[in-house]
Amino acid sequence: MFSEEESPGMRIPASHFYRRNLPHIVNWTRPLFVTFSTMNRAILPPGARTLTLRHVLFEHGRKISLHVAVVMPDHVHLIFWILAAFELAEVMKGIKGVSAWSINRLLARKDHHVWQDESMDHVVRCSEWGRGKVDYVCNNPVRAGLAASPDDYPWLWRSWVEGGGAQTGVSVPHL
Repeated sequence: MFSEEESPGMRIPASHFYRRNLPHIVNWTRPLFVTFSTMNRAILPPGARTLTLRHVLFEHGRKISLHVAVVMPDHVHLIFWILAAFELAEVMKGIKGVSAWSINRLLARKDHHVWQDESMDHVVRCSEWGRGKVDYVCNNPVRAGLAASPDDYPWLWRSWVEGGGAQTGVSVPHL
């Protein structure tokens, strides 16, 4: 059972549950922490990481309100809110599907599976919101030895640094 919350012109459920292989619980009033990985943990070349970040940023302001994103060599971490009228499955299919198509085109591959089917997601609890999850995402490249500081990693996007509105003009590495 879920409660309903008023939204301008429509009623939307505050929470939603669905299952593929993993359970997915979405609460539209809380941010989501989502991780998805490459198939067989394959390493994405720099150009593929850039494309992935661009596709994530494309959804910012359209289907999601992105707080932070990092594209690592073999996985992606995102913290975002889903905007009204969109489902998590729809958002993830858009990001993963279009980025996979672009990556395959970049690498001159046809019908190659780039991403694992499932994504790990969970609703960020109030107690985790402070610095915990955000610091985890931002410092992921540092912990992996890919950058000396989060500011040095080109595939990290933070709403309070690189963002501040629509994704137009967002600086991401060039192909």
